[in-house]
Amino acid sequence: MPRLNYKPILPAKPRPICIVGAGSIVRDAHLPAYKLAGFPVHSITDLNFEAAEKLAAQWGISRAFESLDSMLSDAPANAVFDLALPPNLFADVLRRLPQGSPVLLQKPMGETMEQAREILAICRERRLLAAVNFQLRFSPFVMAAESVINSGTIGDLRDIEIRVTSHTPWDHFPFLKNAPRLELLYHSVHHIDCVRHFLGNPARIQAKTLRHPELDMAPSRSALILDYGDAVRANIQTNHFHRFGTRHQESFIKWEGTKGAIFAKMGLLMNYPLGVPDEFEVCTFPDGKPIWETIPLEGSWFPHAFIGSMAQVMRAADGDAKALVTPVEDTIHSMACLEAAYESSDNGGCDPSKFINP
Repeated sequence: MPRLNYKPILPAKPRPICIVGAGSIVRDAHLPAYKLAGFPVHSITDLNFEAAEKLAAQWGISRAFESLDSMLSDAPANAVFDLALPPNLFADVLRRLPQGSPVLLQKPMGETMEQAREILAICRERRLLAAVNFQLRFSPFVMAAESVINSGTIGDLRDIEIRVTSHTPWDHFPFLKNAPRLELLYHSVHHIDCVRHFLGNPARIQAKTLRHPELDMAPSRSALILDYGDAVRANIQTNHFHRFGTRHQESFIKWEGTKGAIFAKMGLLMNYPLGVPDEFEVCTFPDGKPIWETIPLEGSWFPHAFIGSMAQVMRAADGDAKALVTPVEDTIHSMACLEAAYESSDNGGCDPSKFINP
């Protein structure tokens, strides 16, 4: 087994971070990750100033501001801006950032393809060094899988399957209560982006996303097929309303190649928000028979993957990295795949009854 590289490279000298937004994702992931990595948080602001003040007190942030303008007037020249906002607010904030600023946008890259294109145009116009926080790419198990695959250990990829069967407490995210789009936009977009990370852009997408009759929210269950031709299968299956206990909950990514396979349990999504331990296994054929080896990894998706998302921006801003891993120029394609999935879901499939009475 090759040596696994599953930890991000950190910047030589971390830059001060200015956080715009003080919601649960900042509390539960951004701030814990930055503390683990030793990234300095300079300031925080939110429309709900009390929320910003509370997080500042809890995490030792010396500056909490009532407005974005106040934060910007106080921001250091080398600051990195961390935008943890509802995606429909990105465009206005991006227009107000200093030209050329390094910035990390919480996913998704807008609520619609129109917003995503607007965000891309603003970042180009203002020459922002902008990445989107598709942090699943930086999770320890995905980085470890990439390391194994790049080593040639499991040969050429032939199959990627992502499956989530869990009970997600959507009340943790009150801003999603009346959102017209839910599962695909705020969850499976991570999975789409992850598949793209390994296989590139699909030729076509077939999808169905649907509501649960007992959940008064937008669709929370989805099935996607990403078309990479006749030799590679890529499927994503999600059900966030499996309320029957943890016994049959599932949350995994599986990669199959010509010489082996990888299985990664995403423990965070099971028994959420407490989660269960991740698992990482690699299958090879040392004696002609399949042997699965469990490999321990340090860290998990939350909060450790958020270190890599921010580290890429800092390193690119300092010139230590040639390019961002999740730049807006790339993640716009994940948003395009998302839009294709919605279009496929709306248009429906083929009616088999027409073959009975042609």
